[in-house]
Amino acid sequence: MKSPALRSHGGGTRRAPYLFLVPAVALFALFFALPIGYAVWLSFRKVQVSGLGLGAGAREEVWAGLENYTGALSDSELLHGALRVLGYGCIVVPVMLGLALLFALMLDTERVRFTPVTRLAIFLPYAVPGVVAALLWGFLYLPSVSPFHYALDALGLPQPDLLDGGPLYAALSNIAVWGGTGFNMIVIYTALRAVPAEVYEAAKLDGATPLQIALRIKIPMVAPSLVLTFFFSIIATLQVFSEPTTLKPLTNSVSTTWSPLMKVYQDAFGNGDIHAAAAQATLIALATLALSFGFLRTANRRTKQEAGR
Repeated sequence: MKSPALRSHGGGTRRAPYLFLVPAVALFALFFALPIGYAVWLSFRKVQVSGLGLGAGAREEVWAGLENYTGALSDSELLHGALRVLGYGCIVVPVMLGLALLFALMLDTERVRFTPVTRLAIFLPYAVPGVVAALLWGFLYLPSVSPFHYALDALGLPQPDLLDGGPLYAALSNIAVWGGTGFNMIVIYTALRAVPAEVYEAAKLDGATPLQIALRIKIPMVAPSLVLTFFFSIIATLQVFSEPTTLKPLTNSVSTTWSPLMKVYQDAFGNGDIHAAAAQATLIALATLALSFGFLRTANRRTKQEAGR
């Protein structure tokens, strides 16, 4: 039979993991769960103006039910912002992940030299804050200060304005691709380095070429990493805010409601309607959750089907 001291010591050991979790749980509740709950609560409220005066008691916060949500779903500016982000994502996600996979496969070959330096050079743009990157590229796009426009002018070539009209999508996408490719490349490259070398040696003994090894072995082996990077890219695309907001003072083509999050910001701090903004933010979060969950479920189903074969 154990002594009381040993039993007390064992109980303290069992409680130790929960004690270590307390700071993380407290920070999660204070800075994540609580703000989300407060935003959801605000989305069901509205400000009602009573009487003819604007004095004390004229404005009152009351229960609104689903009124803010119906207003958000019928808001044409929010819908147009979602369509713009959809077009933006159709450019960013395939190009960024395609380049990340290409760079990772190239770095994983035996012929590449100075791999650490090359890997750092590709990853380095990710370390630049999004606002700084948008400002950097924004001034490079401006015809009056861009060295690219001076070079095109010296060669007698046309100087397109990338911040006007249709080229704006390419300009914004370039900023996202430049900054995000390095992070996704590191994720995929790490998965490639985890593949046993014996797999490649067996393929070489069977006469497989480097291209066949890349297409038939490496890419299928890193499929979970591709799913993960695609998942992160979807979330980042739906939450695009810094790039168009930073470029807005440089062009008239970016409105204050260009993206859904810019619409939320404008309603909350520009128009002063925090309750409508909370409803829009909640809908954006639900749409992000639904798309992410649907994609992960589809990817898991296909993985199980291929494993069953």
